[in-house]
Amino acid sequence: MTGKANDDVLSRIADALERLAPPAAPPVNLASGEAFVWNGRGLKAVAPFHPIDIDLLTGIDQQKARVLDNSSRHAKGHPAHDVLLWGSRGMGKSALSKSVVRALQARGEDIALVEAPSDQLEKLPELFEMLAAVPRSFVIFIDDIGFSEGSAEPRLLRSMLEGGASERPANVRLYVTSNRRHIVSRQMSEQDDPINPRDVVDDQLALSDRFGLRLGFHAASQDDYLAMIIRYADAHGLDFDRDDALLWARQRGSRSGRVAWQYIVELAGRAGKPLA
Repeated sequence: MTGKANDDVLSRIADALERLAPPAAPPVNLASGEAFVWNGRGLKAVAPFHPIDIDLLTGIDQQKARVLDNSSRHAKGHPAHDVLLWGSRGMGKSALSKSVVRALQARGEDIALVEAPSDQLEKLPELFEMLAAVPRSFVIFIDDIGFSEGSAEPRLLRSMLEGGASERPANVRLYVTSNRRHIVSRQMSEQDDPINPRDVVDDQLALSDRFGLRLGFHAASQDDYLAMIIRYADAHGLDFDRDDALLWARQRGSRSGRVAWQYIVELAGRAGKPLA
């Protein structure tokens, strides 16, 4: 095959690959959007951005107050903490992270949320570079983070939070949720490891220590669960039976904000009412 023929084949292959490739994402205006999603390669605006109203989050009043205060400081450009929200599933860790940002936006504060996947941490420095160039405050939200044993990601995240070359910029704070208080699991075998066992544990705990604000979310009591149901039901004009609400929780083996909301969805479905 001649050189010209080779060039023609390669040109046709390149054209075919270009047609198969997904179209380039449209440019995102980081200066005006309310929320964005980062996929490790680029950003996409979230519209509309309508997380649950912060006033409807029940049973976590102390956590709400502290995250709201911290986020308000950050929105004003004042010193603020990175936040670790840890604890029981379905108790509002993720909802609060988003609702706080929306509440501040409703007050006229210039702050935006960027949701980033927990399995793309090595790409965060690229996101930092993009956000650092925008004169507004951002919360990077990373949901349900966790690391496998021996992973290098905990040290990478530590570097971003404090003191490393890839440290997050001043207009960015990380809000991270985890089911574990210290994010990384502590295996009992570590206590028996003859090779620097204390160093292993200290290295793991050092990650959670990098978060200036660490808030626990614990399983709801029966009273807390019913209070959530009452708050949701009143907001949406729904009637409910106490015993039926408790049965719903027993059937699911837990009481939480998520279970309470699922019960409200069930009630609305039974009554044929929309949930705005």
